[in-house]
Amino acid sequence: MMQLRSGALNGAVSLKLSEGLTRFPEEIFELADTLEILDLSQNKLTELPADFGRLKKLRIFFCSDNLFTVFPEVLGDCPLLDIVGFKANKIKTVPALSLNPNVRWLILTDNCINKLPKEIGQCSRMQKLMLAGNQLSELPDELSNCRNLSLLRISANRLTKLPEWLLTMPKLSWLAFSGNLFWIRPDVTSLPSIGWYELDIQNALGEGASGIIYKGIHNSKTGKKDVAVKIFKGSVTSDGLPEDEMNAFIAAGAHPGLVNLIGSISGHPDGKIGLVMDLILKRFYNLGKPPSLESCTRDIFAQGTTISIAQVLKIAGTIASVAHQLHSNGIIHGDLYAHNTLVDDEGNTLFGDFGAASFYDSTDIGTALALERIEVSAFGYMLEDLLDLCSETNEHATIIKLKQLRDASIAPDVLTRPGFQYLNDELIKLQSI
Repeated sequence: MMQLRSGALNGAVSLKLSEGLTRFPEEIFELADTLEILDLSQNKLTELPADFGRLKKLRIFFCSDNLFTVFPEVLGDCPLLDIVGFKANKIKTVPALSLNPNVRWLILTDNCINKLPKEIGQCSRMQKLMLAGNQLSELPDELSNCRNLSLLRISANRLTKLPEWLLTMPKLSWLAFSGNLFWIRPDVTSLPSIGWYELDIQNALGEGASGIIYKGIHNSKTGKKDVAVKIFKGSVTSDGLPEDEMNAFIAAGAHPGLVNLIGSISGHPDGKIGLVMDLILKRFYNLGKPPSLESCTRDIFAQGTTISIAQVLKIAGTIASVAHQLHSNGIIHGDLYAHNTLVDDEGNTLFGDFGAASFYDSTDIGTALALERIEVSAFGYMLEDLLDLCSETNEHATIIKLKQLRDASIAPDVLTRPGFQYLNDELIKLQSI
């Protein structure tokens, strides 16, 4: 704030202020000619000024972890606004005027919203809509007009059904809906219980939205074993509820392309839930990185990354096989991405992160077919990424066949897409050539 008031930040393109603010600093308007990214998260704001639209160049605005109860109408006054994040406020009301038709990525996770206005259907650029952890009992039919919608998170709401129009959206590829009233609550087989006292927790290996993974040692009657231990945070994430993630991971079953589960944790001192898994060998690494603010729904990759056609076939084949098993068990993963895929230099593959997974009734044939083919679209985009990384020439016969599978997987007509069984069979054929 001192820098802002002194003029030291004049000409800034990006600004982040997290200083317990209770009012919007008027000094920010001094940056109106240049400011494109504004982050006012983790303050105590309840409103924005009526002339907020003076920030004509603002593209990205984060205002999470504040005290808003109404999604501000003035957001509709910013002509270039592209990404808006108001996660973890106390928002109950979303006025029609607050929905800027230019927005491509809207985050309203973990609020108290019980209704969305029909005007959301005017957001024709919308690709990513995050609504998990609210009180929605229905989605407006007008949302079906958002034909560019690719990723939708509606977990942990009060929806009584999955709208039929949602299953026909031409670009929808990543869908999470667990924890609603219509959701199928699975009968998950219990894992062996591992007492907290049996675990020697060591260094953290990684952290995601739902929890932290540690390296540990399991001291059992048969000896000591290096393991990975995931401790869930226990609060709603952008994808859904941690207990739903754990149940989906357990119900997925054993597969060479999934990390092997050893047991579930009991007796955590803070009452948290967790899983004990095989420790992944150091030779494995993340195939991709999560989408950037610019790429929105598409993964990004380290510059210079290349893979062979053999690696493409091995990775794609494993993912198709895992996805086929998941859908055979009535599970949609919801986050089928390269950044959730671990590979080694030979193309051996481990797929994970069930944070967005949802159960569905596999006996409801129409819905089951559509949900699988929504996920097939995500596979198609991942296959496209693999082909972009491939070092082989476009004239390679296998490349031509893979492009045909890619095109079929992302066809706009959802039900014309192939299922994972077909994709798996075709990839096995290609590997045998």
